[in-house]
Amino acid sequence: MHRSLSRVTPWCLGWLVGTGLQLQEVTLWPVWAYAGLGAVAMCVLVWGLALRQPIFSSAWTEGSSTSHAWRGVGHAVSWALLALTLAFAQTGWRAHHYLESRLNPELEGRSIQLEGVVASLPQRTEDSVRFRLEVQATPAALPRFLWLGWYGGRTWGQGAAAQAEPPPDVKAGDRWRLTVRLKAPHGHINPHGFDHELWLWEQGLQATGYVRHGAKDVPPEWLGSSWQYPVARLRQAARALVDAQVQDRAMAGVVSALLLGDQAAIERADWDVFRATGVAHLMAISGLHITGMAWLAAAGMGWLWRRSDAWSPRRPWSLWLPAPHAAQLCGVVVALLYAVFTGWGVPAQRTVWMLLTVALLRWQGLRWPWPTVWLLVCAVVLALDPWALLQAGFWLSFVAVGILFASGSSDVPTRFTEGDLPASVRGHLLRARHAAQRMGREQWLMSVCLAPLCVLLFHQVSVVGLLANLLAVPWVTLVVTPLCVLGLVFAPAWGLAAEALQVLRWLLGQMASVSWAQWSAPAAPMWAGSAALLGMGLWALRVPLWMRLLGLALVMPVLSWQMPRPAHGTFELVAADMGQGHAVLLRTATHALLYDTGPRYSAETDAGQRVLVPLLRAWGERLDRVVISHQDSDHSGGAPAVLAMQPQADVLTSMPATHPMQQLRAMQRCERGQAWVWDGVQFEVLHPSAQDYERKLKPNALSCVLRVSATSPVASALLVGDIEAPQEQSLVQSGQSLQANWLLVPHHGSATSSTTAFLEAVQPQVAVVQAGYRNRFGHPRADVLARYAPLGVQVVQSPRCGASRWRSDQPKLVHCERDKQHRYWFHQVP
Repeated sequence: MHRSLSRVTPWCLGWLVGTGLQLQEVTLWPVWAYAGLGAVAMCVLVWGLALRQPIFSSAWTEGSSTSHAWRGVGHAVSWALLALTLAFAQTGWRAHHYLESRLNPELEGRSIQLEGVVASLPQRTEDSVRFRLEVQATPAALPRFLWLGWYGGRTWGQGAAAQAEPPPDVKAGDRWRLTVRLKAPHGHINPHGFDHELWLWEQGLQATGYVRHGAKDVPPEWLGSSWQYPVARLRQAARALVDAQVQDRAMAGVVSALLLGDQAAIERADWDVFRATGVAHLMAISGLHITGMAWLAAAGMGWLWRRSDAWSPRRPWSLWLPAPHAAQLCGVVVALLYAVFTGWGVPAQRTVWMLLTVALLRWQGLRWPWPTVWLLVCAVVLALDPWALLQAGFWLSFVAVGILFASGSSDVPTRFTEGDLPASVRGHLLRARHAAQRMGREQWLMSVCLAPLCVLLFHQVSVVGLLANLLAVPWVTLVVTPLCVLGLVFAPAWGLAAEALQVLRWLLGQMASVSWAQWSAPAAPMWAGSAALLGMGLWALRVPLWMRLLGLALVMPVLSWQMPRPAHGTFELVAADMGQGHAVLLRTATHALLYDTGPRYSAETDAGQRVLVPLLRAWGERLDRVVISHQDSDHSGGAPAVLAMQPQADVLTSMPATHPMQQLRAMQRCERGQAWVWDGVQFEVLHPSAQDYERKLKPNALSCVLRVSATSPVASALLVGDIEAPQEQSLVQSGQSLQANWLLVPHHGSATSSTTAFLEAVQPQVAVVQAGYRNRFGHPRADVLARYAPLGVQVVQSPRCGASRWRSDQPKLVHCERDKQHRYWFHQVP
């Protein structure tokens, strides 16, 4: 056993390091380099196994006077290097293989007719449906799987003109003939933002698009049902039964999420409550649910197997298979079936591989130390899915398990004084109190030790999470989830599950409503995060108090970190990457302003929720003012989420008093002549004038125009919203100073704006276009960009740059987040 442990632990460590190194590559090596590197490593591995040790370890230790300890170190290092090389090579080779199926750029934006099968549980909203399609027949070479949206617009089929209707009832396993328009997987790249392109990569999706069903398109045609993807079809049928049984739509969504892993069914308001109280991990299929189901199945099978001697004394089952092995086998099988039924998501896969690995070790009679088992499971998961290493769920899952291992939580001592009670009653009380103490200690450890990790990953932590989880974990695990599963054979159980969830939802809502329910901290650098992870480990271990205090000190940099700010008299602009819309964060030494709030994507989500709130939280920004240039949804769509997060910020806008957005809070009309100074930086509103409001102009023409000027050194920026040629001419003729080093390109580069006279008056050095990749408006127009070229303006487009950062003290330099974060799976805009 000692020899195997001396190999396994360094091997697993090497595999983790090799995978991590490969995932940091900006561009891939040639495929032959990965294949050759892997082949050499495999040859050395086989040779080393034949010699009972890696050959390049024995070469320098054999015949020398090196001590036995140093020879052991040499063996460990050699095994780690072998694993590192193999992990690096296999991950790179798989990435090359995956890239071979990417979408041909020449096919982007073209209408393509194809036939395919719906390969996932469709995600439906009021007026759209999104689903995974397996391509089966197409005139062009396409990736095997596509992620498609089908949006309501007109009645589908037959081309009959009618009022707008939602798409048809798309079902998993259905075959369709569709006309689609595709584009390469392209996500928004922002500081500390969600990597949507990595998510698509991990899901095996090399193209996204939408179904065309306009008057000039060939109508979609249903070709019949098939027996393909029966699990997804069964899941969809179960979701329909849940919707029919549970009248409360919100609770029906949570029941579907717990039963089927359909997280999209949970409403946004409920997600906000679950996140605020730290129980979001319970409301989606995670390792906790699958492990709980496996434990129940194993316990039941173990009980049944041990009693087989009484039922079959001549041929006891335990002679054929020991009861512990039967219980472990049943637990793994149930976990596998449950994970498949709930969609075989990445977290579910990780849990199944972990349970399978541990079960195999038990079957072999191997009782390895917990660090070795923990590292082995991590290595197995990364061998199957290397890109999981970059997912927050991977770190939360394995760090939580490691904390429980390190703390020895199963060894919680119990003391009881029920000496006068019968032995059977005392036994039940002992077990109950032991379980309660263990659960309380585990929740305490999870809350304390995972708090720095949550701050590191999500830049916030739930203060009420300990109490919320003490209530929610047993309630969801032991009551709600079993009722959800029972509903598959007894449908009224779903109604009982919904009622149980309503009670929990009310309690959680009360906790989330307190002002201090969540605590946020700015994103800390890597060195602080590494120190925090080490500190969490020291806190979880049973070590002397002084070492625990050292662990607490190591966590402090993460909890107290503050983002560097511009110097007095200077400012910084961050143009967020959020698609077709405007949102620019302006920071001075002690103040912050947000110009526009980005687009609304759907009834459930917007740029405020997806992009701006995470960005503001990651930087620890407290907004003093929000300027909403005008009422169009691509400029005001994210306002509700931003204003809810920043209740102290005042608002300037040109939206009419009758606009529904005015109900959010009191807003002041932006008007020419308004001015203020923050930290030596001058702010001026140049447009619209009071007379412009009286003229009842269209929203674009009333866009708030803001000029910002720094004093040390002198530099300025001009943010103009969606003004068009008449407003540009009016500004030029007004006599106001328009010169600016940095310009937000008017109207996203539309042909209605960016007149030559206006550009000559502004004389920008940098012009930023905030527009969506391959947007339907064609922004920015090529003829518009041609007007900037003769003036020597550096035009920065958000699809190519991601979020861009510009400082007034470095007026010619623009930092692109897509370049800063670039990895080989990022989309390269042609």
